Amino acid sequence: MDLLGGMSRDELRIFPWVAATVFALVAGVWRPRRLHWTGLGSVLLFAALNAGAGIYVLNHFGDPRWSAGGEPPLSAPSFSGTPVVGQFLGPLDSALNGVVGGVNEFLAFKQALPVALDFLAVSGWALLVSFPLAILAVGISYAVARRRTADFEKYRATVDLLKEELEQVKRQISAGNSVDTALPAEGEVTDVRPD
Repeated sequence: MDLLGGMSRDELRIFPWVAATVFALVAGVWRPRRLHWTGLGSVLLFAALNAGAGIYVLNHFGDPRWSAGGEPPLSAPSFSGTPVVGQFLGPLDSALNGVVGGVNEFLAFKQALPVALDFLAVSGWALLVSFPLAILAVGISYAVARRRTADFEKYRATVDLLKEELEQVKRQISAGNSVDTALPAEGEVTDVRPD
């Protein structure tokens, strides 16, 4: 099943751009805090789709879409219809058809090769752009991770401080309870002995 068979040459050129843009928009809306990774992913998707299109063109080099105004395919003359000797020239017809078929395949490959190389060149440029984007994305992720670690340490220090204060409050409450039990309650008569 050929999914790209219905696409024209120009549609095949536009498809990676559209797919990478849609991916960037959807992933950017879905995870807005990771735009650096979304940008890198969309560039890598663009590179992969262009490389795939180049490979597709090379696998389907006989397709007439790649011969933009090129020469029509060659056809071999038939010698089997020649009077008197035509029946003996039948094998020559099949040999000529084989040679002309090979030449037509070569011409089709020659016409498809620049189209495939265009796709592969665009893919290569996208990969070159992805290297600085990858370094940038790793740098941003590292900075975010350091900030989160610093925030976590700050929260941990705050929690430790609050725990310590809670322990002091508990000690004060328990010390206050022991002092209250040692003092007589209001209105309570204690045994007072004269000296």
